[in-house]
Amino acid sequence: MTTGRYEGRHACRFDPTRVTTPAFVVDEGLLADNLAILGRVKARTGCKILLALKCFAMFRVFPLLAEFLDGVCASSPHEARLGREEFGREVHSFAAAYSAADIEQLAVTSDHLVFNSFAQLERFRDLAEQAAGAAGRRLAFGLRINPEHSEGATPIYDPCAPGSRLGIRRRDFQTDKLSGITGLHWHNLCEQDADCLERTVTAVEAAFAEILPQMAYVNFGGGHHITREGYDLDLLVAIVNRFQARWGTRVYLEPGEAVALNCGYLVTTVLDVVQADIPVAIIDGSVPAHMPDVLEMPYRPHIIGSGLPGEKAWTCRIGGLSCLAGDVAGEYSFDAPLAAGDRLVFTDMAIYTMVKTNTFNGVQLPSIILYRPDTDHLTLVRHFGYEDFKSRLS
Repeated sequence: MTTGRYEGRHACRFDPTRVTTPAFVVDEGLLADNLAILGRVKARTGCKILLALKCFAMFRVFPLLAEFLDGVCASSPHEARLGREEFGREVHSFAAAYSAADIEQLAVTSDHLVFNSFAQLERFRDLAEQAAGAAGRRLAFGLRINPEHSEGATPIYDPCAPGSRLGIRRRDFQTDKLSGITGLHWHNLCEQDADCLERTVTAVEAAFAEILPQMAYVNFGGGHHITREGYDLDLLVAIVNRFQARWGTRVYLEPGEAVALNCGYLVTTVLDVVQADIPVAIIDGSVPAHMPDVLEMPYRPHIIGSGLPGEKAWTCRIGGLSCLAGDVAGEYSFDAPLAAGDRLVFTDMAIYTMVKTNTFNGVQLPSIILYRPDTDHLTLVRHFGYEDFKSRLS
């Protein structure tokens, strides 16, 4: 695994005591830095880059993102509508399967609709074209392929794992049914470098060589840690340029993490310190409600000013306030014992964490705050309360 997400050391540039907790804080300056890197990739290759909404969907900053990115990729009618209404550029949609109701909605919000099987394409192509036409829109179609090439990702995040339901394998690909298909899409990486992409591209070229020249575009999916320090940008550029020249097709990338990597924080307050086998600091955040990826991945998020257990003078366990026994972020060490009222700042919390929050136990959802370093200004974008909790239940 790479270290950019798990052990990021970006010290927050705002005073956390100015923030009412719990709260997500996104640093607009760091976001702009990432976008500049992605912009340079586009300039050197002519490829297009989409924002993966499943990872980062803070539409307050979409105007900034739209200055650099070409659009969004969506995984549902709701995401596609958000992209159409708030981003205002290309919308590419893909899901493992669609219902007729999904198609009728996606046809009026999407520019590119990608199918996971030929059966779904045959079932819904006419409906999608009719719905798009009735709305005065043109809709392009694509297919997701399965390269059957894994790069060591955590199994739950590996779309090419044995038995995966995602993408059409070469042996099942029906070359006689490509009329009207303008693009191919695959996804198999997770927080990985360009060497993993290079091996994947080799596998795709070997399996789909007769198909690639027929496509207007090929989408390399996400999982590219392009903005992580040490990522091989030159190799990425070479891979994209070589592929486009060889097959005469445009490349799309759809990173989510690379857009907002190391740009956001979860600011919390210590509520109590209790004694178990070691001291346990209980915060006003919750791992299953506010940081579910910590349990799903799993991983140990970094806390600014902390060290590994035993590295600093005082070691403790950080736990949340929910009733789940496993509501634990991990074990950390600090220069001095924590006490009620101390602020703890978790790093790299803009990606996935914000979109996965839930109201388990009725725990307060974190507010969303935008920080502008040039003015040292913190803007409250959204505060959540009881009605947000209640409205999801009945």
